[in-house]
Parts: sequence; C-alpha cells; structure tokens
Amino acid sequence: MMNIKHNDMNKRIIEGVNALHSQMKEWMSHLHQHPELALQENESAKYLAEKLRLWGYDVAEGIGKTGIVASMTVGTGKNVIGLRADFDALPIQEINDLPYKSKIEGKSHLCGHDGHSTMLLGAAKYLSETRNFNGTVRLIFQPAEETMEGGPAMIADGLFERFPVDAVYAIHNMPGLAFGKLHFRENEMMAAVDNWEIELTGKGSHGSMPELSIDPVVCGSSLVMALQTIVSRNVSPWQNSVITVGAFLAGNAGNVVPQTAVLRLSIRNMEPELRKMVLNKIRSITKAQAEAFNCQYEIREGIPGAVLVNTPENTRWAADVARKTLGDDQVVYPVHPYMGSEDFSFMLQKKPGTYCMLGSGEGFMVHHPQYVFNQDILPIGAAYWVALTEEYLK
Repeated sequence: MMNIKHNDMNKRIIEGVNALHSQMKEWMSHLHQHPELALQENESAKYLAEKLRLWGYDVAEGIGKTGIVASMTVGTGKNVIGLRADFDALPIQEINDLPYKSKIEGKSHLCGHDGHSTMLLGAAKYLSETRNFNGTVRLIFQPAEETMEGGPAMIADGLFERFPVDAVYAIHNMPGLAFGKLHFRENEMMAAVDNWEIELTGKGSHGSMPELSIDPVVCGSSLVMALQTIVSRNVSPWQNSVITVGAFLAGNAGNVVPQTAVLRLSIRNMEPELRKMVLNKIRSITKAQAEAFNCQYEIREGIPGAVLVNTPENTRWAADVARKTLGDDQVVYPVHPYMGSEDFSFMLQKKPGTYCMLGSGEGFMVHHPQYVFNQDILPIGAAYWVALTEEYLK
C-alpha cells in the first residue's frame, strides 16, 4: 500500500484491508461493468445489499428510491457514526481498453463512484470480521450524486430520523493530487451547483432564406458570449464563481435554420449572496438577449445547489485519525476549496461531519471519457473508514 511508520492500530488495519485488496478489485470490476444512471441503480443496489447482508449487516433498501443503509451494532456503546459513498454512473461513453470496461453503451463509471462504494464495502467486510468497536456504524450508499438528487431524496425519505447518526463522513478520489494523500479543509470545501437549461424559440426557415427566420442559433451564440461577462465583469477576483455552457443543442442540417436552441449550464458559486447575484444576472442577460434577437425563451432551473461546508471540529478529528493511521506525510491540511460540487452538502446541513479528497496520482480528470479509477487507492480509503469507525466507537 505505502511505507508508513506502524503502530499497533494502523499495522492491524492496514494489513487487514490490504488482505482484501484483490476482493475489492473484483467488486469494483463488477460495478464498473454494469453502470446505472441516477435513480436507476437497481441492480447495483441489489449487488451491494447482498454482500452487506452476507456479512451480517441490517440492510434497509429503497431509501430515496434506490439508496441503501447498512447498520451494525457491536457492544453497548451509544455512539453512531455514518459513512457515505455514492454509486451512480454517468451518461458518457467510456474510451478505455480495460478488462473490466463498461458493458453498457453510453454509460460508465467515469467519476469513480464504483471505487467509492468498493472502499466502503472493503471497510464493511473488515469491520464485520473484526468487530473491534463499541457502538453502531451506518454505511450509507447514496444514489444520484451526479444529478444532485440522491442526497436530498434520502433525507426526504427520513434518512436521519430512521437511521440516526452523530456525524457523517464522505470521501472522493481526485486525479492530479499526490497518490494516497488525504486532503482536508474546514468550512467551505466545495461550491454550490445549479444545473440550468435555457430554451430559445425562434422561427425556422430554409437556410437560403434567413430573412424569413428568427434564428435561435445566432441568439444562443450571442447569449453564450454574454454569459461570460458575468464572472469576468461582475465577480471580484477574490471570490469564486464559474459559469459553464456545456451543451448547445440546435438543428441537424446545415441548410436549415432550426426552430429552437437549447443551452445547458453548470453554475458554481462558493457564497450564498454571490450565487444569488450570479443567478439573477443569468436571468436578466437571457431576457435581454432573447428580446434583442426577437426570440422567446424559457429558463428551466434545476435542483438548487448548496455549498458543502465541513464542520471544523469533525474535520480536525478526522485528519488526526488519518495521520495516526496512514502517517503524518499522508495528510494535507488545510487545502484550497474546490469548485466542483457534491450533494453530500445537504447531509452536512443536517449533521456535523466532513468530506475529504483522496489523491489518486496522475491521470485523466473525472468525467473524462478516458478517466480510470486508480484501484491501488482502494485499501487506503477502506483503512480510513475503518480507522474512523474504530476511533469514534472505542
């Protein structure tokens, strides 16, 4: 796994999870080959639930539609820790030559959620075999992180009322960060995301007679450029905001002016007041651009985002546990915030806890069609989960 100064606790944990590495690779390979999109993770949920029941967990399925909560109580301790992993895939075609490549056309685990769930499975098996804790551990396998629906859905389904926890923790792999190092930050860790769709409606025509049309492509092109001025000319360089137009959908033929054009936006902000200003600017600029080009418009606003805020006390504690388990040089703390987003933010609005990054070394970034989850970090994530559980439930 890595060279670490051993004490009795970390030697036992590290040797134990390393012994599970080959099994973890098998579990991840299965999940990777059978990706399922947000709130459609039925077979993945069955696969996870079967293993957890086999190891003696009390498993509840269908939380927030396809989510799972697996609980195990040992001894008489009253403390309860929650560990969360996501397991939905993306609507992206994988371009990799892997022995366990996705078998589903146009769907793939290109964010590493299969690896996240596998790390939690590894910890689950180890904890079930050793039972070296006194209290309750709850393993939360969450669907639909990519669409920001899964966390709110599980919470709305009574997650923390039905399965109480004192605190909840999560982890994400991150290409580009040094292999095997855990990265922690107090307070604001990740941005709020808003996924919006703007539809512009004009008047279709033959491409040779543009004077008879109202061209939504020209309007949309102007709108894309105008939206770039929001961050560059309205947001202070000391603040964090991103507006990305990731999709521009219009027409199919070069000789046709289409009737409609659709823009899909990903909007990220680190502060609530900044978010409000940016979203209002998008609304006003869209209205003005549509009017200028004589188009009709509709803005479809997605699920409202939330800034992911780590609880300082829980973050310091988790970083200390990671140091004791993996070694001082394997923890980076504090780190800068990330403009990526996570619906774990909604869980942290309800319970204290922290979200950290696990470096996976060099490689393509998540969501890239050639991204590959580094399976060598599986035991590291599992060891972190085990250590948190044993330390909190002494």
